[in-house]
Amino acid sequence: MTKELLDLLEKQASSSGLLLRIQVRRPLNLWTLRLVVGRYLDSEKVKILGELKGWAYHNSSGLQLDTMQVSNDAPIGVGHLIWASTMAWALEETPCKKARLLAIYDDAQQNKILIRYFQRRGFRNVKEVGSSPVDLPFRMVWGGAGSLMVASCSEVYEYSLRRWEATRSIVVGN
Repeated sequence: MTKELLDLLEKQASSSGLLLRIQVRRPLNLWTLRLVVGRYLDSEKVKILGELKGWAYHNSSGLQLDTMQVSNDAPIGVGHLIWASTMAWALEETPCKKARLLAIYDDAQQNKILIRYFQRRGFRNVKEVGSSPVDLPFRMVWGGAGSLMVASCSEVYEYSLRRWEATRSIVVGN
């Protein structure tokens, strides 16, 4: 499969003064992903502005998302670029059509904020992961309780791409 979507996003990031890099490893039919957006501070130093980590199994249809972080001083649009790039990678390089994540339950207010954020991207709540024995595998994978959410990779990509492109002129202006 071609890498047209991801190549386009990398060029857009570069023209906006940002660096987009993906680190992928393939141990034992498992893709592990770390996608990073940064900005050059000088010719040898890069400041990481945000990242997303995840994994996918070779014969699975789902991308598992774990850590998503954007620094407080990142330019507007960095989160959208990260989401669009992650989904572009999944669609172009893996059999994944869906993505899932756990909106961790640290406290009620933070959980509501996370759920609302993920729902805007197209994720829907499919299960509350709690303390039941049935939930143990989910808790081991994601490290806690929360709301298990699933979305179409193409829908998350389309939403995030629109938002990224709408904010690019603001990022370039910084």
